[in-house]
Amino acid sequence: MGMNEKLDGLLEKAAKDHVLRDKLLNTRNSDNQLAEFCSIASDNGFPMSVMDMVNQGEEFYAEIKRSTNGGGENSPDLDFQNDEYSIFMMRLEGLKDL
Repeated sequence: MGMNEKLDGLLEKAAKDHVLRDKLLNTRNSDNQLAEFCSIASDNGFPMSVMDMVNQGEEFYAEIKRSTNGGGENSPDLDFQNDEYSIFMMRLEGLKDL
């Protein structure tokens, strides 16, 4: 199972389990957000490490960079890095309204 599938599965599980959702959201208050997030995900059947999360964002960013005008020096500057944790938290926060 790839990281996208793990994150989607964790999001689906959190949509049905408000205790899990709240635990994940509360990682934003942790001194080590990613480590705590990954620990909770792993405990709930979606094993991942901090490096898995970092690599996921880096790989996505690199794909975008390569896909624009041939990549490399010819590609436009992108003002962001893909932060999978922040994106997941935004998606998770959106579930509270459902």
